[in-house]
Formats: sequence, C-alpha cells, structure tokens
Amino acid sequence: MSEATEPILPKIQSPDDLKGLTQIQLIQLSNELRQFIIDEVSCNPGHFGASLGVVELTVALHYVFNVPDDQIIWDVGHQAYGHKILTGRRDLFHTNRKKGGISGYPSPSESEYDSFGVGHSSTSISAALGIAMAHKLNKRKNQVVAVIGDGSMTAGMAFEGLNNAGVLKPDFLVVLNDNQMAIDPNVGAFSEYLLDISTSRTYNKVKEDVWNFIGRIGKWGPNAQQTIQKIDNAIKSMILRHSNLFESLNFRYFGPVDGHDVVYLARLLEDIKKIPGPKLLHVLTVKGKGFKQAEVNQTAFHAPGKFDKETGEIIKEETPLSTPPLYQDVFGKTIIELAKKNDKIVGITPAMPSGCSLNLMAEVMPGRMFDVGIAEQHAVTFSAGLAKQGMIPFCNIYSSFMQRAYDQVVHDVALQNLDVIFCLDRAGVVGADGATHQGAFDISFFRCIPNIIVSAPMNEIELRNLMYTAQLGKGPFVIRYPRGHGVISNWQAPFEEIPVGKGEELIEGHDVALLALGHPVNFALDASKALLEEGIVSGVYNMRFAKPLDKELLHSVFKKYKNIITIEDGSVSGGFGSAVLEFMCDHNYNSKVIRLGIPDTFIEHATQHQQYVICGFDTENIVETAKKMMEPVAKKLHKAR
Repeated sequence: MSEATEPILPKIQSPDDLKGLTQIQLIQLSNELRQFIIDEVSCNPGHFGASLGVVELTVALHYVFNVPDDQIIWDVGHQAYGHKILTGRRDLFHTNRKKGGISGYPSPSESEYDSFGVGHSSTSISAALGIAMAHKLNKRKNQVVAVIGDGSMTAGMAFEGLNNAGVLKPDFLVVLNDNQMAIDPNVGAFSEYLLDISTSRTYNKVKEDVWNFIGRIGKWGPNAQQTIQKIDNAIKSMILRHSNLFESLNFRYFGPVDGHDVVYLARLLEDIKKIPGPKLLHVLTVKGKGFKQAEVNQTAFHAPGKFDKETGEIIKEETPLSTPPLYQDVFGKTIIELAKKNDKIVGITPAMPSGCSLNLMAEVMPGRMFDVGIAEQHAVTFSAGLAKQGMIPFCNIYSSFMQRAYDQVVHDVALQNLDVIFCLDRAGVVGADGATHQGAFDISFFRCIPNIIVSAPMNEIELRNLMYTAQLGKGPFVIRYPRGHGVISNWQAPFEEIPVGKGEELIEGHDVALLALGHPVNFALDASKALLEEGIVSGVYNMRFAKPLDKELLHSVFKKYKNIITIEDGSVSGGFGSAVLEFMCDHNYNSKVIRLGIPDTFIEHATQHQQYVICGFDTENIVETAKKMMEPVAKKLHKAR
C-alpha cells in the first residue's frame, strides 16, 4: 500500500510516533484526525467546532515539541480533542464525557500529556508563565506553549499574564488561535484589533518580505536579527492604525499565519522555538474547519449534540409538545416581558448570550442587552455601574463562572447595596461538562455576604415570579436555577410578587420533614409519595430562599418534627442545610437533621441524573434516607406492641 493511502492515525500511540512523518504524511494525518473527530462527536456529543479548527495546529505542535517534557497548556480545553487522540486516548475517545470515561477537558489526573487542568477560559498564559519560570529557576531547557483563543484573550487574566511575562521574560510561546469566535461571535475592541491585523494586506506583505529577509541573514547572528526585528516593528507600526500590542508588552510577535497549513506551521514552530524570551504566534483558523455546516453555523456546532455526519443535520431528540421548557429559555423570554414593562431593565452576559438565552433579548432589544466578552469580573462591576444610575441589570452568569467575580460582588455590589440581579444559570450539577463546570458553591459563597438575597425556584412559574420580585428594588438578588428542563409546560402565568424570605408548606406531614431548595423540591414531592406507600407521612417544604431563611416556617417545623432532611443541589459544606443547622443551634432545637446535597468532593462527568444519584439527593436516596431515620421509631413501636 502506498504512503499516501495507508492509514496513519491508527499507528499513533503517542506523539513520538509523529516524529518520523514526512510532510505529505503530516497532511494525511491531519485529514484523518479531523475525520476521526467528526465520526466520534457526531454520535457521542461534545465540543466540536473548536477542535476541528485546530487540527493542523495540534499536529504541528506535537510534531515539533517533545511532550510531555515540553509542555502544552490548552486554554479552556474545548479545542483539545485532537491533542487527546494523539496522546494515547484514541481508543478511549468513545467514552468522552461519559461516566467513568475520559474528561472533555485536559486533566493531569488522566494523562501526563495534560500539563495543566483547565475548563474555564483565559488561564493558559498565567499557567504557562509559572511553568516556564519554574524551568528557568531549575535551569531546565524544556519548552512551554500556551494555546489560547481570541475569545479567551478578551479576559483580564490573559492580559495580566502577558503583562507579567513581558517583564519576567522567560522562554515560552503563546499561540493565539484567532477564529473570531468564542461560543458566540467575539465582541469588543480587541477583536476588532485582531481583525485589523489579519486583514491588512499591506501589513502582511511587509511582514512576509521582512521575515524572509531575516531568514536569509540569520547566519549573521542574533544581534543582526534583533536589529531587523526592530526595523520590522517600526514598519508595521506605521502601516497599522496602532502599534503592535504584543510587541509593546515585550513579546516577539509572529503572524498572522495560516493555521491550516500544517507543513508551514511545523517549519515555523521549529524556527520560533529556537528564539529566546516570550514569543507570540498569531494563527488564523476557521472554527469547524473541514465540516461545512460547522463552518457556516459556528455557534450551533460549538457543541451540537448528535448530528448526521453526512448531511450535517443536527439530530434533536423527539420530545412531546407537553415537554416543559428549558429553565434558560424561561429566563430569556421572561426578561423580555419584564423589560417591555420596565424600561430600566437591561441584560448582561459574559460571552454566553445563546447559552443563557439572552440572545432572545438581543434580537428584540439590541440596545439593552450587553455581551461583554469573556470577562465575568467586568460584567459584575459594569452591572454595578448601571445600577448606580438607576438601571436594573439582570446579570446572567453560569454558577461556576460566577466564582471568578466574587470580589466584585462583595465590594462593588453588596457593599453599596445596589439593585443588581444575578441570574445563575447551570446551578447545581451540570452533567457531561464535569468537575470544572459544576455549579456547586454559589449558595455557600453568597450566603455569607451581607445585603444579598439568595433564592432558587422550584419550577418555571416560580422563576418568573422571582425575576419579577427582584426587579422591584430589593437590593442585590441572586436567582439560581439548573441546567435542563423544568417541570411545568403551561408556565406563562401572570406575575406575582414573592415575599422575600418566605417559603411554603406543600405537603403536611408528621414523621419526617423534607426541607428543599430550588429544583430538588420536585424530588422531595416524588419522595413524599413513595414514603406514603411505606407508611411514612412526610411534610414537604419549598424553602425558596437560602438567605434570608423563613424563620417563622422553620420554628413551626422544628417544633413539630424530630426528623428533618434538607435537600439542595449545592454544596452541603456551608450551604442551605448548614444554614438550617445554624438556625437549629441558635434556637436550641434538638431535632435530628441530615443534609443531602453535593458532597465535599469534585463531581466528575456523567449524566445529570447519574450525578444526582452520586451526590445522593435524587428521589430514591431521599426515600432511603427518610426510612433509615424512621427505623428507631419503628423499633420502639414494635417493642411497645
């Protein structure tokens, strides 16, 4: 069989197997790798477009650098599927994002080739800088590479890393993967700046001519090369509207170059790695490259679910018309209703308009929805500024991403007691995205902040009413809700104000009290029915608020019940259950309380229901917990008889 037709990918067990490949074989391997990703992700859903876009870059990096001794840090990790496949995980890739399988993100616990754990954006430069400085201090000559997308580069942390690297000046390379997309199209002046560089024909012609000249005089030595670099910088600064940002931060800038020319990339990387100090290679790629539908509809094919790899048709699961809506869509449609009634309402999201459904508001009210880019800290303080001038911002941030803006919530919102409404999408366990994305900690970290209201709706109607209540001017107001579908199909009911800090008794009981917060109230209702069949009469309470607690309701519960179970889709450490225990201690009650929620460990990828079971707050676990609590009572009754 000829070199060009014999499959190469099945022979790749580690990056070492790439080293002897010819230029033609590098191209063939890239094509095979792209097709493998298409074949696998079409039937086992995951992040698709980003990994397709960096196939050639991935092959070139592993061809040139000697991992794991040399280290590659992938920002976010959406684009790391090719990396995983080339580093010994091809035969395991069908388990990607499944319970017990490989993670959808780079994970050092999974492979020595994953140099740094990632999942949230904009960390790669700082991590790579730390690794490079450690190499410098330990007198090691290993190469360090950070691969970061232009969307991730909009975050402040990325610029902090660049700024520090320009002073420390270790040997390391930043590869800027510029496809003008995050999940949704990139926004902001930096995106426009990169577009200015990449589309300037004069700039690119000068860049090519100057660097070709440098290549010819390379034998004159490094000093001559540095002199020509300065000339190059000056010429490029005159051509562009502004000087090169990266060079002003003491990075040697190379590019922009075609990110889909694997042979040229390999040759360029081989040259660049010999140059000392901080370097930045700007590569232009197409998100979804090689799969037409993914190139055309890049947002939908970021993580499309199952799709037909021949036609590109996204395969949607057939759901009855009566299927309840996604919580995020209830939010997206409700904020439009409220904004039509109240012209002070605005929406803010850090680069997730389609993910949180604020894209719906952008279509109807484009001037009142602000996508601020991947910049959670800015999103919060921007919202605070809006609120300070009388606007009512609904700041929608995924629960796990809100962790990044904690200081801004404390100092810029809560301390000034501003009317900012934080809508935390993906609160609780999130399924296949796994440990990096679990919305586990928000109840715990918000509950200790003065002035803040922390709420969670049990269903879609309650989400609407909490949103309505929050915009009435209650101070900082958190509304957390989970990923996925709710429980009510006919959810567009008239708005009603919910008294802050008030829960409700849904089912009266006398054996066990089930105190639940948010969506798990529905698990408690199902558990109560099952317990009744076991002869256990349980009371069910929709608490609604983790802060302030409904003290009047809790007093009545503790006076009536000796057995109490708290249920939440948040961390049991410092969460809603802990608040109930504090109440019990403060008021000298002595009931037995068991807390169900997310345990004190990081929950790995699985389906959302599997994670409920793993954490132990699904319906069946609630039933079993209640039955065990009642065993001593049953034994006493048996002895009395």
